[in-house]
Amino acid sequence: MKTRVIAAAVLLPLLLIAVLFLPKIVTAVIFGALAAIAAYELLYRTDLVKEVRLVAYSAVIAFGVSLWSLYGKQYTWAMIGILVFFAALFGEMMASHVKISFEKVAYCLAAGLLLPYLLTSIVRIHSWPLGRRYVFIPFILAFLSDTGAYFAGRAFGKHKLAPVISPHKTVEGVVGGVLGAIFGMLIFCLVMQLGFKMQVNYLYAVLYGVVGSLGAVFGDLCFSVIKRQTGMKDYGNLIPGHGGVLDRFDSMMVVGPLSELLLLLLPVAVGK
Repeated sequence: MKTRVIAAAVLLPLLLIAVLFLPKIVTAVIFGALAAIAAYELLYRTDLVKEVRLVAYSAVIAFGVSLWSLYGKQYTWAMIGILVFFAALFGEMMASHVKISFEKVAYCLAAGLLLPYLLTSIVRIHSWPLGRRYVFIPFILAFLSDTGAYFAGRAFGKHKLAPVISPHKTVEGVVGGVLGAIFGMLIFCLVMQLGFKMQVNYLYAVLYGVVGSLGAVFGDLCFSVIKRQTGMKDYGNLIPGHGGVLDRFDSMMVVGPLSELLLLLLPVAVGK
């Protein structure tokens, strides 16, 4: 637990400094690297795909997805990248005389395109005119939900949520996570209103908290069930006390895109 707290206390501020003050390309590169590592973890570490070239192709395109999320209007380059990735995967499949199954190709498509696109919602939010403010929202939802769930679960947890997939999760923990996320969003709106003179909607803040927290739980369970099926404890050991990228950013795969959609459909804070 001590190692986990120290790692979070060091790495989270560094990430927030990069997001707040450094050029936006830096955020895209950081999340591109995270997406590439996540692709490696999902494919190679789980033994789902052990062909090194397939894993390498997936990691490269995963990094590229982050750049496309920053420069979203460059559809031509995105299509070229997808076609090259597609051709490389199926080329390997044919060259192996069908020893590489379509199932493995599908894993690579998920790891190289789908999951990176979900994760790099952070990059897309950050690229907006007020993105340096809005980008706090997915972090608030994911991390305060996790914190609220942890303390509520330890204090009151009795009813198991998904005992086979994630034995430590409880219904009481989920409730605590929702309350933590709502509290975080209300504080965010208060800061935006008083500190930046933005028009905020506190009812939307509550909605963000509920939807975001439930999304965080769902994202965590999604990647937990993969670990159970593949017999893994953690996806990696890159982050001390936390495991791999997918262990730390599993909930963000859902919370990030949900935040992006909510901000587009029901903006919680609008500049005057």
